[in-house]
Amino acid sequence: MHKPSLPEDLDRPERLWARAVTMALVDTACSDHTEFALDDDGVWCHTTGAGGWWRLTLVGEGRAVFCGQDPDGSHTHVGGEQIDFLAGGPEWLPWELLRDDAKGNLLGFVYWWEDGAWHRIAYPAELREDGLDGAAPWAGSEEKFATRTAEWHDLRCEAEELLEAALVRFLALAEARTVDADAVAELLAPAHVEDRPAPRLDVALDFAARAGIMAGQPEQGP
Repeated sequence: MHKPSLPEDLDRPERLWARAVTMALVDTACSDHTEFALDDDGVWCHTTGAGGWWRLTLVGEGRAVFCGQDPDGSHTHVGGEQIDFLAGGPEWLPWELLRDDAKGNLLGFVYWWEDGAWHRIAYPAELREDGLDGAAPWAGSEEKFATRTAEWHDLRCEAEELLEAALVRFLALAEARTVDADAVAELLAPAHVEDRPAPRLDVALDFAARAGIMAGQPEQGP
């Protein structure tokens, strides 16, 4: 990714949605205390491991918002003044939600997808980094998506390799919204290792259904 990040560093929203949902699904099924959530505002990661966060929101057909912050990489102030990451944003943005984020100084980057491309504000020259690469390196790289998801579960080497392969296969189905129960079971199988609780298939299936990636569901997610 560029520093500071550029809109072209992000993949298309449908691919980001598939990756974000897949990461969240695996973590939710395998962890007792997941940091992911899925609600009417989109799919969230409440902490990226160092206090950072991100949220991906689909806003009707052909529109999306990706925002978040990395505490080590996001520069949120210039000359003592908080940067307005929402300046000039289109009227369809979820303004109430984003303004709450801004009031809490939670924003290090805000990108919105419209007319087939990602957009953001023009950054001040003094802004060296917005934290996108630190908070969500997977947003522009399938390899980083697969590696990071596997690493989160600290699997043995052979299991990690299996999980990465399963993730790549599942991702294609999630992006096409053609996931079925067998695909979810295959995805979670490498995470079922000795001395660890079995992944919760029912939880994963419920998550996939709520995210709108199951076959036969409406195309639009939350």
